[in-house]
Amino acid sequence: MGKCGSHMMRRRMIMVIVHMMIVVMMMKNYAYADTNIIFNPCDDSKVKRWDGFTFGLAFSTKEAFFLDQIQLSPCDSRLALATKNAKLAIFRPKVDEISLLTIDGTNFNPILSGGYVVAFAGRKYAARSAPTLVADSTHTVTNLTLVLEFQQGTLENLYWKSLGCDSCSGETSVCINNTVCAVPNLKCRNHGGPIDCNIGIQLTFSGTDEKRQVLNSWYEVENLRKLSLYDLYSNVAEAVPGHPQ
Repeated sequence: MGKCGSHMMRRRMIMVIVHMMIVVMMMKNYAYADTNIIFNPCDDSKVKRWDGFTFGLAFSTKEAFFLDQIQLSPCDSRLALATKNAKLAIFRPKVDEISLLTIDGTNFNPILSGGYVVAFAGRKYAARSAPTLVADSTHTVTNLTLVLEFQQGTLENLYWKSLGCDSCSGETSVCINNTVCAVPNLKCRNHGGPIDCNIGIQLTFSGTDEKRQVLNSWYEVENLRKLSLYDLYSNVAEAVPGHPQ
């Protein structure tokens, strides 16, 4: 076989390999396709691993989430959060994928909205987390961990998980109540300081999906509790020239 024939053979082999890789990628993407058609955080959905799942974060005062001393879901119109200067953020992460959710503080000041946040989703169970502090007159909490707990694909609980203060470091981060790291407001950019005080939320999952597969991402984060995804992202952003801060 001449050089021309050998070259053509190698070219065909490369094309076959590329085609096989494309087929494998398509099969993988199909296997992990998002089959959840519910996009409203106030509607119920049943999910499997790698589906998208929509949930919300509501920011307001702690008292705004209660009616007659009973905490209601932000989806409940009786709270009338829209009349209380509450702010809303919607996310759609993949089920059982560790995610870092960030809220840009350039045009959002959590103090002005009340300083507390509640995570929520669903109507039948009206799952909601307890209100947790994100900012007050002196500090802003930039790193939170949220766990979404499912039973056979249905969300039953959302809760904030404290990983302690192992990731607090330097003069820019202080430990509050031995539970979370926070930044003094005077050091935040929206107060004239040098630090980006965007709120970062490490999102994880536990329980089982609709096929009763165990959701493991929470245990993976717990094993890495001394690390902060927010800090890792911030360090990478600072190290890459031209990366948006």
